[in-house]
Amino acid sequence: MSPRLLAGRAPARLIDGIVTLLAAAGVTPMAVTLAGLAGSIGAAVLVARGELVAGGIVLLVASALDMFDGALARATGKASRLGALVDSTADRLSEAALLFGMLVHTTGLGDRELSLLVFAVAIGSMLVSYMRARAEGEGLELTAGIFTRTERIVVLSAALISGWLRAGLWVLAALTLVTAAQRMFLAIRALREDN
Repeated sequence: MSPRLLAGRAPARLIDGIVTLLAAAGVTPMAVTLAGLAGSIGAAVLVARGELVAGGIVLLVASALDMFDGALARATGKASRLGALVDSTADRLSEAALLFGMLVHTTGLGDRELSLLVFAVAIGSMLVSYMRARAEGEGLELTAGIFTRTERIVVLSAALISGWLRAGLWVLAALTLVTAAQRMFLAIRALREDN
């Protein structure tokens, strides 16, 4: 296992308590997943309109929901391959929507550097996720990486809320591409060891 900049998930006690409340209220895992996606799209709209602080806050709240849908599915006996597929797809759509909102905002500013950085972040993010999916297709479990989705969301939200968008995008662009390369290296090494 390779080190990560942040813990992969919130403390179990916090997750279990909230999952218990959601289950008691009859909330389904799919509803949580879709609420997170809707929130991320809302954050994207805010960012596109230049409301960066509000967009960053909404993004944090919407992304926090991602901690609960899988745990709720397991706790209520509703875990399924379909649910996992929808959850993974919603995660990719959420990130794509937010980055599109940022691209609309940065192109509206006429700032070519920021727009190119958003594109680099999108490519790096796509590669990090693709490397995991492709490795799983080869029978490998590849969740390692110093800068996975949790880190991307935290840095992106912090950049939006603080107003340090340029610095945040440089960090995101560099570390997503490094993480994609890290996963490629780990996958190549694991596949060579299997042969």
